[in-house]
Amino acid sequence: MSETTAVKRPPEPDFSTMTVKQLIDYRTAENRWRASGAARAILGEPDPGAAVEWQDIALPGRDLPVRVYRPVSPAGGETTARTGLPLVVHVHGGGFVGTAAQCDWTNSHLAARLPALVVSVEHRLLAPGSPLADAADDGWDVLRHMVENAARWGVDPTRTAVAGESFGALVSALTAVRARDAGLRLRAQVLVNPVVEVTETMCDYPSVAEYAYSPTPALPLLRFLRRLAVPPGTDARAFSPLYADDLSGLAPALLVVPTKDAVADHGRRYAGRLRAAGTSVRLTEYPQARHAFLTLPGVEPQAEVAQAEIFEFLRAALAG
Repeated sequence: MSETTAVKRPPEPDFSTMTVKQLIDYRTAENRWRASGAARAILGEPDPGAAVEWQDIALPGRDLPVRVYRPVSPAGGETTARTGLPLVVHVHGGGFVGTAAQCDWTNSHLAARLPALVVSVEHRLLAPGSPLADAADDGWDVLRHMVENAARWGVDPTRTAVAGESFGALVSALTAVRARDAGLRLRAQVLVNPVVEVTETMCDYPSVAEYAYSPTPALPLLRFLRRLAVPPGTDARAFSPLYADDLSGLAPALLVVPTKDAVADHGRRYAGRLRAAGTSVRLTEYPQARHAFLTLPGVEPQAEVAQAEIFEFLRAALAG
């Protein structure tokens, strides 16, 4: 992916009328920008204490790229070398657009400071023929691969967490449920500005009504995302953790909710359901912060505060 500073960001399209060709053209240009040096003034600079590289993971029926963040000089010395690094499996936001590279700022800082191995999933993006089920499988299969091959990756499989933003938080929440059902014990899940349902009621929330078109046109974007995520014939509730039959016994959760966000009520509702099921949950709201604020430290002052909270939550959860 290009790192040249000459890359320009494409204009945001009209999601209510977008064609398949326009989708492909837009996300190609947008992801090229997000992975470029030109974007770092907004997306933030990687921590020099972490080495960052792309790798491919062999999964059932496919090879999948992941963005790997490894501490250059892990703190903890002999203990880290003996037991392996904690593992954080991360999923970027966007759904039908986005790349793991857009999260270099937070993921590299977590890798360097925890220290931990952070692996960000370059999941299959939503498109006709590529529904949410594919992205959900990518998140789960990468987690399972990392745990099953822990020694090769130098990680401690008993100190594992999942994390994600927006659509990536949806995939991470689904992964946490699958991990529990498979008997894989996670230490934590971090869900930032999460989308937690893709049923017909996805947009039936006061926060969606309040922020439908301000500060961004969120409502047509959410409707477009839903059309791609759950095509006709899909059981949308099966991909909506908010409506999972059983949310007990899940990994302790940190939900980070910006208040100036159409999907703020998704996070609030999910925190309530987790709490009612007996799952440990911390809900933190960031007043006046916008959707995706954690990935925008260059323009969102509260991004650093949220990153610090996530760091402290994971540090405690992943302690040896």
